[in-house]
Amino acid sequence: MAVVSSFMMNVCSDPLWPSSRAGARLTVDLDAIASNYRYLQTLVAGASCAAVVKADAYGLGIERVAPVLERSGAKEFFVAHVDEGIRLRSVVSEKVRITVLHGPRPDAAAECVQYGLRPVLNSLDQIAVWRSQSVRAGKPLEAVLQVDSGMSRFGLSDGDLDVLHEDEMLMDGLKVSLVMSHLACADAPEHPANGAQRQQMLKMSARLPSAPLSLSASSGIFLGPDYHLDVVRPGAALYGIAPNQTGPNPLSAVVRLQAHVLQIREILPGEGVGYGMTYRPDRPRKIATVAVGYADGFSRHGSGQGCAWFEDISLPILGRVSMDSLIVDISDVPEGRLKADMMVDLIGPRRSVDDVAEAAGTIGYEVLTSLGHRFCREYVGNAETSQKGD
Repeated sequence: MAVVSSFMMNVCSDPLWPSSRAGARLTVDLDAIASNYRYLQTLVAGASCAAVVKADAYGLGIERVAPVLERSGAKEFFVAHVDEGIRLRSVVSEKVRITVLHGPRPDAAAECVQYGLRPVLNSLDQIAVWRSQSVRAGKPLEAVLQVDSGMSRFGLSDGDLDVLHEDEMLMDGLKVSLVMSHLACADAPEHPANGAQRQQMLKMSARLPSAPLSLSASSGIFLGPDYHLDVVRPGAALYGIAPNQTGPNPLSAVVRLQAHVLQIREILPGEGVGYGMTYRPDRPRKIATVAVGYADGFSRHGSGQGCAWFEDISLPILGRVSMDSLIVDISDVPEGRLKADMMVDLIGPRRSVDDVAEAAGTIGYEVLTSLGHRFCREYVGNAETSQKGD
């Protein structure tokens, strides 16, 4: 974890789960988020560094995180849905630009105008929706155009660009302020798709109104200046997730998950542990039941994989992860040092979000955004930042 100030604010995600009754504590280091943003800014000195706060700031709380990022210098924010943009608008200043990646659904376009949200137009249909909205508003409306440079997920195709060239009226009422695309393989720096997508994006953007360009999200930033263009859009990197697996993670850890020990027992060789009794020791073991399970976002796919930590001692996870608990081997902990109601680390200084993801066969993004709402959540950082949005 990054070094933090002595200020700590205990904030539970739900008043039903105060620190005294919650099974686990999730600590979010706001100073680390600010540090990560500033670090990314230095990497893209020639480009603007936006901030992606979709999915409730990757599960960490948009009301807490977004003001920190704005104070750190972020002037542009990206979310996925209109409702996320409306929620974000209430916790940042009016001068902040908010972009909605999924664009304006027909029944939400008016809210985009009302709350000053800039939509990403991914299709001819969305262009038509936004053009109609500009007619109602009686003025050109700002928008982003996304082109599909090879990922086959979102964006205008070459055929769509042909249609737009055949009928220039289709773009009437649009004030294009950004052209963007998205890299499919940026976490694999040597993948040939990265260069191919960059070239395709530049080729397609040349057929559109002149505007700043954006291609790179978190991992793309680390591909180097050729991929920074005018605007970068980091998301996961802000929250400490490694941009790739080619070297040490240069980002500060943001979260720590600690869970209470509910019960300690000794088991004999051959005794079953957990649902299905999938683990049976070959010698006497001492085990602890811990108050985190798959209902808290600690995936069942991590059953029998990975470990928790107590001080400097690794505690292997045994058997299946249950809905509300998991079991760890504490045989290596000296007698009497770990007791019921004490806490162990599931994510922390010795085990990162990416480590947990690897054990579960997934990625850090999924682990972070799946962390549940039964934890007591503590936000650490300086008082001025942490108190914003209370």
